[in-house]
Amino acid sequence: MPSLKEVKNRIATVKSTQQITKAMKMVAASKLRRAQDRLLQMRPYAYKLTQLLTNVSSNLSEDNISEYAEPRDIKNVLLVAFSSDRGLCGAFNANLFRNTRQFISDEYEFYERNNRLSIMTVGQKSFDYYKRRGYNLRNDYKDLLAASTFENARHAAEYVMKLYREGEVDKVILVYNQFKNVATQIPTFEQFLPVEDTSGDDQPTSIDYIYEPSETFIVEELIPQSLKVQFYKALLESNAAEQGARMTAMDQATENAGELLKDLRLTYNRTRQAAITKEILEIVAGADALG
Repeated sequence: MPSLKEVKNRIATVKSTQQITKAMKMVAASKLRRAQDRLLQMRPYAYKLTQLLTNVSSNLSEDNISEYAEPRDIKNVLLVAFSSDRGLCGAFNANLFRNTRQFISDEYEFYERNNRLSIMTVGQKSFDYYKRRGYNLRNDYKDLLAASTFENARHAAEYVMKLYREGEVDKVILVYNQFKNVATQIPTFEQFLPVEDTSGDDQPTSIDYIYEPSETFIVEELIPQSLKVQFYKALLESNAAEQGARMTAMDQATENAGELLKDLRLTYNRTRQAAITKEILEIVAGADALG
């Protein structure tokens, strides 16, 4: 049985840890509210912009098809892997990494085996993970999540679009955790380039658009802007999902610390009672010896 001092030290340590996890939960909750507000504002805009892009693209003449939408042979594939910069967010990163490994194995094993698969990391954890495993890393944006601004996302998106324009990659997939609620994050694999029809079974609306100033100008401006918005939305999804996962993990850690404190206090009381009983027995034995 541990000594009273050992148990008291453990109780003090668990209390300190519980205070830290509780504070981290509150910080994550505050960040989650801001991230969720930005995401909920962005989703309708991104959806409408994508819908508009689909309708416009379906009515374009062949001479004005965007370079980002032209079909090409897939020789090199790029995955843009989002993650968190820090840990203490439960299985947020591990689940995504596991699903990404399965996704590569199912869809792009040939490209991986022939060194035609590269990864651009967004977040410190994904950079560390894929670098340790010897993947071909294109670039890393470890500081992109700190502010999660459109300006930062725009620079990263433009880098990816430049790789595609110059023919260094022929297909780009965004890999991130989609935010569903505080406790649920959905691993998502979304085609970024080339631009594809996202209307599903719905046929694009046939509209006789009047282009001002010109069809070419609209295509050159609309499609790149839509791609940047799509990239930014993925960043916001990942950020909100991370804060939700961290809040859930810290809440669970706080509850676990509370349960551990109950057990330690029970152990402390039993140890104290055993020590008192032992002292009483020693006093009685000493009294009997004197008598």
